[in-house]
Amino acid sequence: MSANSSRLDAIDALRGFAIVSIMLLHNIEHFDFYFVPSGLPAWLMAVDKMIWDSLFFLFGGKSYAIFALLFGLTFYLQDHRREQRGEDFRARFAWRMVLLLGFGLLNSTFYHGDILSIYAVLGLALIPVARLRSGVVLIIAIFLLLQPHAWIEFFQALPAPDEKLADPASWAYFGRAEKYMAHGSAWEVWYGNLTNGKIGVIRWSWENGRIFQIPGLFMLGMLAGRKSLFIPSDSNRIFWRKTLAIAVLAFVPLYILKTWPEAWHIGAALRRPLLVIVTSWSNVAFMAVLVSGFTLLSYSGNWLGIFSPLGRMSLTSYVVQSIVGTSIYYGFGLGMYQYTGASFALAIGLVLALLQRQFSAWWLRRHKQGPLETLWHKATWIGAHSEAVPNIGANVPKSSL
Repeated sequence: MSANSSRLDAIDALRGFAIVSIMLLHNIEHFDFYFVPSGLPAWLMAVDKMIWDSLFFLFGGKSYAIFALLFGLTFYLQDHRREQRGEDFRARFAWRMVLLLGFGLLNSTFYHGDILSIYAVLGLALIPVARLRSGVVLIIAIFLLLQPHAWIEFFQALPAPDEKLADPASWAYFGRAEKYMAHGSAWEVWYGNLTNGKIGVIRWSWENGRIFQIPGLFMLGMLAGRKSLFIPSDSNRIFWRKTLAIAVLAFVPLYILKTWPEAWHIGAALRRPLLVIVTSWSNVAFMAVLVSGFTLLSYSGNWLGIFSPLGRMSLTSYVVQSIVGTSIYYGFGLGMYQYTGASFALAIGLVLALLQRQFSAWWLRRHKQGPLETLWHKATWIGAHSEAVPNIGANVPKSSL
């Protein structure tokens, strides 16, 4: 198949689905500005709680995990194609991550919860494992997903399991952030996000195990590419059915443990690291449910392609939603955090997602890539003599998977 006709539509659609779910979560969170409007009727507060709990059950900690998996898959596609040409992509990928860090820092000025900058740094972990055998990479990925640092904290707490723990360090940063999100000027928000907010997010990611989880998922995505798992075939259909069944069986007990940690009857010093471990595993298990279910649904037709334009422009979509969303909710903009509970914020998120999807479809009828994707692509291959594979919805021969 020609490069122009061989887009991996299921991957584009899955990435677009993740973008939409992130958009909805960010809106009900007011883009990390947690605020409950006063004076709401009891029935609306009940509806808000139901929406909040439902969306976090479905997407909280899972959407970014899907992104991480596809990030590793995209790395494999680019690396494999260059390797077939007798070239080594790894140095270019390192430069690509430097560029992604720049995009991430730009996005962080608007939304301190930005994940691009963290992906850019942790993405470098793919370079030393790119030429290792799949079995070795799988062992490393599993080790990271087991949350080794949390286990160290658990064993360190064994001598004093009931010791009273201080609040996580990230909480102080988020507390300061609420002040400038509510009352600060645009400049104060942007400066605060890049300094106070960014440090808080990095600390939170460390405290909650994402610093280990993300590169582990990168590696699993790379292995999925090696095994051609997203190419429609009878064997892959069987693989995804088995994955779905196993993931559901793993998720149910993990979710119960995560939801009722007080039933463990252990001291706080032991419970905190164990809760990080169990929550991380629960999120990965449900992410596997979403990915396998979505992939199996893609076998039944192209109706999931409605998400594809967003997936092909995921970098642009992610950054634009931060700019628009914070302008809607923060004090320097419309200040809608004061008036919108989860119900109204969800409605705003759905409208924004639809508008963003329609814009992406319109743009892609006129251009090969989104505006930020084009900039990233051109900057990545500056000085190169041949065109490379774009990151978003890579155009590659399907046989290369």
